Amino acid sequence: MTARRQLVQLGCLPACQHARRAPSRGLPPAEPQDVVSPAPVHSIAASDEVGDHVPNIQVANVSKAYGGKKLFIDVDVSFSEGRRYGLTGPNGSGKSTFMKILSGDLVPDAGQVSRPKKTSVLKQDQFAYESARVLDVVLMGNKALWAAMQEKEHLLAKDDLTDQHGMRLGELEMVVAEEDGYTAESDAGDLLANLGIPVEEHEKKMKEIAGGLKLRVLLAQALFGKPEALLLDEPTNNLDLDSIRWLEGFLCNYRGVLVAISHDRHFLNAICTHVADIDYETIITYTGGYDDMVEAKSQVRSRVASENSDKQKKIAQLQDFVARFHAGTRASQVQSRKKQIEKLQLADLKKSNIERPFIDFQQKRPAGRQTLVFNGVTKRWPDVEVCSRFDALVTRGEKVAIIGHNGVGKTTLCKLLVGELAPDEGEITWGHEASVGYLAQDHRDSIPGGQTVTEYLHDFDSRAGLEEIRGLLGKMLFKGEEGLKPTEALSGGETVRLLFAKLMLTKDNVLVLDEPTNHLDLESIIALGDSLVRYEGTAFVVSHDRDLISSFATRLFAFTPRGLVDFQGTYDEFLVRHAEDYRPGR
Repeated sequence: MTARRQLVQLGCLPACQHARRAPSRGLPPAEPQDVVSPAPVHSIAASDEVGDHVPNIQVANVSKAYGGKKLFIDVDVSFSEGRRYGLTGPNGSGKSTFMKILSGDLVPDAGQVSRPKKTSVLKQDQFAYESARVLDVVLMGNKALWAAMQEKEHLLAKDDLTDQHGMRLGELEMVVAEEDGYTAESDAGDLLANLGIPVEEHEKKMKEIAGGLKLRVLLAQALFGKPEALLLDEPTNNLDLDSIRWLEGFLCNYRGVLVAISHDRHFLNAICTHVADIDYETIITYTGGYDDMVEAKSQVRSRVASENSDKQKKIAQLQDFVARFHAGTRASQVQSRKKQIEKLQLADLKKSNIERPFIDFQQKRPAGRQTLVFNGVTKRWPDVEVCSRFDALVTRGEKVAIIGHNGVGKTTLCKLLVGELAPDEGEITWGHEASVGYLAQDHRDSIPGGQTVTEYLHDFDSRAGLEEIRGLLGKMLFKGEEGLKPTEALSGGETVRLLFAKLMLTKDNVLVLDEPTNHLDLESIIALGDSLVRYEGTAFVVSHDRDLISSFATRLFAFTPRGLVDFQGTYDEFLVRHAEDYRPGR
């Protein structure tokens, strides 16, 4: 029995992951009405419609520009009830902007959007409810129920209730009953628990809980109350692996309209029935998950390129005929050939919007065979024991994924590895010739301001020439004059790619990467996984990205309820062995 089949039987994979069809070969785009081509902007007044009985989200003739940059031109697309869409596109293509247009938080320059009345949106401001009780923030996700509960409480606080007040209370009771208000707190508590928020946190004020938990509360708010449409921008941020698996199962059973943005490829492949891809200034809908979309786009491009090549050959033959006989007696034939040339128009094949950096980690020299030894290592904080008498021998070339819930000590373990923290007991000993390259979780703090991208890299190898630095930056998608960009002006994704370029320059034989996928787009994450597979040194990588972990890890340091476990095997094998610890919803 395969590890994947065992995972399904043990309940470690959501229902839709093993139920969805196998990836097809050469999937076409969805029906023609879902495919949008750029067209001149219509002069339609922007409007926003919410219907009581609108089952779909309908986008008509929507355009949006910021400054001189056009993000969307005359977009028509429908998001249908019962379908789950991943909204994809390169960083900067306008995914979050389009999501705000869908939700009504942003008005397009032209066009219309209609959506169901009960449309729920994952809010991004974790400090918006600081004085509210955690459970109440979740209940606010059902606006009708929350309004009825608040009005009911206000009326019951009156000393002089009138008959009219009594009638209104009766109406409010009907709303509460229709919206499952009598089980609302219990339902909200279940959502919070499944997203990894302990029961003891539920009665606290939002200002009293950790920032990462606040984002989970906002996700629970979006999921609460059986919305007709769900708009989720990066819902897996700050979730650990088992919470992500639970969320996948929840969304696979959701029957409304779902539109989600995520940089988690596994998540998109698991939940999506369709992918809406932002391709230049338009949106094209594909059937299937993210991998299906990439394959379909690749096949379409290959077909168009082949057709263009055939047309170019035919045009060359016709032009040769025209050149040879234009002054002769075959004037009518020459004119016929010219008309054929005019009809043979080459299809406009823009550069693909899927762009992947080339990450190539190498080592100047190999480390000793025994690269790292943990000998009875113990590290404790007042509220958590990171490890106790931990022993491990890591040999040259092993790829170790560090996994576990948030707050258990993964970053502390990385800091122990690089010497920023010392163990309370025991020793951590690096082997002969070990050279450690470190990417910290707080990526931006690793890069000082006051210099350009090129200057930053040059500091790590003064012998490197300008052309070598430019070549390295080009591999990391810094093009042309972007090498002169000030480091303080970098986006999150650019910051991580610059740190990868630094590690490619220093050529260490050990890599310690703490959450390297933060701020990366999907293609960059795939490139990172490929580079770790090729890397001949030893790697320790903290990540919640399951596809990334599965792609490179030969060993896991896993934080479990029984402590830090050293597991020699793949991620799927680990899940089978430790199914009870990593079952969705635990």
